[in-house]
Amino acid sequence: MDIQAEKIELAKMLLNTQNPKIIESIKNIFKREKTVDFWTELSIEQKTEIEKASIEIENGEVTDYESFMQKHR
Repeated sequence: MDIQAEKIELAKMLLNTQNPKIIESIKNIFKREKTVDFWTELSIEQKTEIEKASIEIENGEVTDYESFMQKHR
């Protein structure tokens, strides 16, 4: 089914529902879509640090919370 047919089908379902929870859920989906992705708001330095941390996690270079806290108490 192409995108236009999908949209028409969704519009029909929306028009036929009497369930306010479904309507509210759909509204929330559209509201979330409009929110700005935090990633685009970060500086290059912040993105670099996050990417570096992600690689460290993937490589198992992590410390559990308790061990970290013991070093700093």
